[in-house]
Amino acid sequence: MDLLFLWALVGLQIKHFLADYTLQWPSMIAGKCHFNRWGGYLHAGIHVVMTLLILVFCGLSATLIAMVLLFEFVVHYATDYAKGSYDCAHKLDMHTRHYWVIHGFDQLVHQLTYAIILAVIVYFNQV
Repeated sequence: MDLLFLWALVGLQIKHFLADYTLQWPSMIAGKCHFNRWGGYLHAGIHVVMTLLILVFCGLSATLIAMVLLFEFVVHYATDYAKGSYDCAHKLDMHTRHYWVIHGFDQLVHQLTYAIILAVIVYFNQV
């Protein structure tokens, strides 16, 4: 179980880096502050598809996987939408402390989401 937890943690961290920093292009970023644009939805969808691979590897049931993916999609989209809306409204400069506090909080919420996902993996692999 400890090794499964470690692999899931590493997988989620690599997935997060890839989805948030390498697979995200300007139209996604620009779309995050608009509820009616596809960019934020596509970005959250990329996260979910990559998480799917990790959850299948962890041996969770299809129903549980679907519930975790829905949870991640909603939380990821809502977090990015809130941050994007704030960024758009305040025109934050990335060279300021304010920008990095907001960015850091966004990343913290994503990491706490992964902590919940890891708790689900651990719990349902012990039952």
